[in-house]
This record gives sequence, structure tokens and C-alpha cells, in this order.
Amino acid sequence: MIDRLSALFPGLQASPFRVTSPADPNYNCIAWAAGSTADWWWPLDDVRRYFWPAGVSREISLPAFAAAFGALGYAICSDDSFEPGFEKVAIFADAVGTPTHAARQLPTGRWTSKLGQREDIEHDLRALEGDIYGRVVMMLQRPRT
Repeated sequence: MIDRLSALFPGLQASPFRVTSPADPNYNCIAWAAGSTADWWWPLDDVRRYFWPAGVSREISLPAFAAAFGALGYAICSDDSFEPGFEKVAIFADAVGTPTHAARQLPTGRWTSKLGQREDIEHDLRALEGDIYGRVVMMLQRPRT
């Protein structure tokens, strides 16, 4: 399993990571970053299959993703540094700026991600940058409760 993930995400080869839960097709990275394991979050119109916060534009764009997390109390911030008292989310996007992935910062300063239908992992933020998810393009934060 670890070798398979390292092959998909070469940045994990040089960075410590660990699998924190088994594969689960019922939720994705956006849901996991939002703190949910009950739904697959994606801004498509099929509301029976995809959850998206009410009142937020159902388009695959950075403003829509910022608004979705804004509905949860997040606001755009300047960087990914660890700040006690704040929970951060990183939005990844491909080369043309289309959102592809989200990761959430843990109270330890490390990051957690759900890899599609695959496992959840704890990792260094930049270790997932590459061909599959692109790079981190937006940071959001809210007070930790």
C-alpha cells in the first residue's frame, strides 16, 4: 500500500507519511478537509450523488471552493504556516487553475488528506504536489474549536 501511494505521489518518497484510515469510497478529499466522512463533496449538479453547501455556486472553480469552505467559517489566508488556534485548509489546482484536491492541517502542524477513494494519510503538505493534484494555490483558515 505504501509503495503504491509513493508511486502515485513521488513527493511521498522523500517525505514521511502514514496511512491513517482504510480506503473508503463514500467520501473524498474535499469532504475530509471539511471534516465530513458522510458525503462526496463536489460542485456537480447531481445533488443525490454530490454534496455541496447550500447557496454556493456549483462550479469547479477556486472562488466556488473558497465559498464552500467560507460557509464553514474559513477565510483566505496568506500561507500554510502552523498557527496554534487556527485550522487551515490547502486547495490544490492543476496548471489551468482547476481545483483538484484539498488537505487539512492537523493540530500537530502536519497535514491530512483523503486520496480520492483511497486511504486517508498524514503527510507534509507539498509532498502531494505533482502530476495528479497540481500544486497548492489557495490557503484558508478558521479559528480552531
